[in-house]
This record gives sequence, structure tokens and C-alpha cells, in this order.
Amino acid sequence: MPEDRNGKTYSFDVCSECKLICCQDANPPLTVNRRKILAQYLKDQKILIVGDLFAGNDYSYPATDENAICKMYDKKTRKCLAHPVKPETCKAGPITFDINLKTGKVEFYLKKADICAFAGVLYKNKASLKQHLEAAKEEILPLINGLEAEALKAILKIPEPQTLKVDEADLPKDVMTKLGLL
Repeated sequence: MPEDRNGKTYSFDVCSECKLICCQDANPPLTVNRRKILAQYLKDQKILIVGDLFAGNDYSYPATDENAICKMYDKKTRKCLAHPVKPETCKAGPITFDINLKTGKVEFYLKKADICAFAGVLYKNKASLKQHLEAAKEEILPLINGLEAEALKAILKIPEPQTLKVDEADLPKDVMTKLGLL
């Protein structure tokens, strides 16, 4: 985001005041590589996560507590314990994605302001939305490439009704092939 100020960013101003927990019921998809990166980072930082670090049947995501809050979310500081290496969709938030199997396009969506204050700010500031969208694409497109076909198919079944389509891009040929679209 624009306006980096001594480690505080534009999004920091909004997110640090937010009372919602975007780390609840999120279940961001993880590639095999991202799981390795997360596990190594937590080990190197000597951060202990009690119980399983990852969960999921149809696709892998960070394990959650009894309230469906990501175990990597620190409730005291309200920050991610693995922030420098957090999942791609966490970095991309409040931008999310879907794949239109009919058109062969990756569709990018902005969450609505009632579930994400930062989304509301982005919606009102088109230049910031454009910049954040480009950064989100840089996270999401490699994620899509790195996920197994069955994981992608499972993720595409998850509804996200409180979103607004903001852009689309061609689905990479490798992904089209693994999804059986070619």
C-alpha cells in the first residue's frame, strides 16, 4: 500500500483500529511450499503453536482454535505471529478470488465494507484500490498455480457473497490444464 511511514502503512492505520477479526473463519488456502515456509518461520522464531499447525480435508489451511480463529493470530497484540510469511490470501486481503470455469478467467473480488473496514477505504480511494489489487494479483496468481487441482476445486465451492468483482485476468494455461479446461 502507499505511504509507508516508519514501518506503518496505509492499511495499518485502518486495520489497527478495526474491531473485526479477519482471521476468523477465513481458512486461507496453503500450498505445500507455504506450509513449509510457515512451519520453518515459526520454528526459527521459537513460536510454539499448541496442537496441529495445519488443518483441512479438501484443501490445507492454518489450524484454528475452538472459535474458528487462526492459531497464528495473537489475540493480545491482534497481529499475525507469522506476518512476514503469512498466507498469500492474507496478504492479498481484502481482495479474494474465484475462477470462472466457463470463461477461463481468474476473477478478483473486493470484500464489502461491512465485513472489512479496509475494503471500504479501498473502495473509496480508486488509486489505492488499483495499487492493492496489483499487489494482490502478485500473491494470488502464484498461489493458484501452486495449488493442487483438487484443492482448487474445493476452494471454488466456497461462497463469498459479500464481495464485489473488481477485475479479472486470464487463467494461466497450466492451471487450465490441471482443472481439465484444455
